[in-house]
Amino acid sequence: MNGHKIVNQNALHFITLTVVSWADVFSRPVYRDIVLDSLIYCQKEKGLVVNSYVLMSNHLHLICYTKAPNLLSNTIRDFKKFTSKRIIKEIETNKSESRREWLLRLFKFHAKFNSDNLNYQFWTQYNKPMELESPGWVMQKIKYIHLNPVKNGLVDVPEAYRYSSARQYLGHSGLIDIEVLDIGPDIGYISL
Repeated sequence: MNGHKIVNQNALHFITLTVVSWADVFSRPVYRDIVLDSLIYCQKEKGLVVNSYVLMSNHLHLICYTKAPNLLSNTIRDFKKFTSKRIIKEIETNKSESRREWLLRLFKFHAKFNSDNLNYQFWTQYNKPMELESPGWVMQKIKYIHLNPVKNGLVDVPEAYRYSSARQYLGHSGLIDIEVLDIGPDIGYISL
């Protein structure tokens, strides 16, 4: 493990992107759609391969890699930059956003602590990348990702959560295309 840096740019990684102060931004569909559309764009244009994901109300977990010559850290950087600008613009212009003033004040406050941001900081600075070097780690992180909504009391079974790749590991379609990893015939938690 290499701290907060991606060393092997085209290796399989577990990555967590978190909204500052764990603000529940993705409780609104419009913001979730921005994240999903941006992931799809990165898949088509930046060589991103998503193997597993879950989008919760305030964070995104991914198991992913990029195809050479693309670099995973560049793709994640661009994804974060684009989504933060789009989401903040949506918050600023969406008249029905009841939390607008509070969210913008929160993002402005966090920008003070990062010299790279002039006005707002949406995502935390670190992604906690973990290179997945063994099948055991891969299985552990896939289970962790897919069980996240269950542990948060949102659904009873992982495949019932719409903003996750759990259903795709059962052979069903999902909201974004993923490359299912071969983890054996039984993932051990998904109901059949």
